[in-house]
Amino acid sequence: MKKMSLRTRVLTGAVAAAALGAGTFGAMSANASAPAAAPATTVKADTANRNLQQSTHLTVDAASQAAQAALDAAEKENQRVAVSVVDRNGNTILTLRGDGSGPQAYESAEKKAYTAVSWNAPTSELAGRLAQAPNLKDIPGTLFLAGGAPVQVKGAPVAGIGVAGAPSGDLDEKFARAGVAALAK
Repeated sequence: MKKMSLRTRVLTGAVAAAALGAGTFGAMSANASAPAAAPATTVKADTANRNLQQSTHLTVDAASQAAQAALDAAEKENQRVAVSVVDRNGNTILTLRGDGSGPQAYESAEKKAYTAVSWNAPTSELAGRLAQAPNLKDIPGTLFLAGGAPVQVKGAPVAGIGVAGAPSGDLDEKFARAGVAALAK
């Protein structure tokens, strides 16, 4: 084995010591038993701070209530559907697959809900826009078929409900609107 020069040994030792010190500091910081003191320039989360924004989100319980109401409305009309509820960011909160719903219904319901919340409009209205802008259908994760309805608070979208599996989009959207209406009660 080749002997290292003094300079190489000193540099190697310094790098090893720095790495060990950084690792020890990180471990101590991550495992501190007492919370760190707040810095002197703490920014308070209040409405006066223009760098922060509050948003409203649907709870899991509310999403469950809305999805079940949509599924119940479909079952009353003997329709086999899937219902999906997404949050403001298009993330799925929950999806219910009704008894006997088709394999395509699950994904279609999610995409309809995502589309409704993304544009803050029922997907039946958005489907009409394809005539003027056919490239809309190429946006990933969207489905421009009737059956999606936005959930709004003060006109702003907070969630979307999508229903798929009925023989027509009009029925799907009727059931999605029943889910939205359940949240108003």
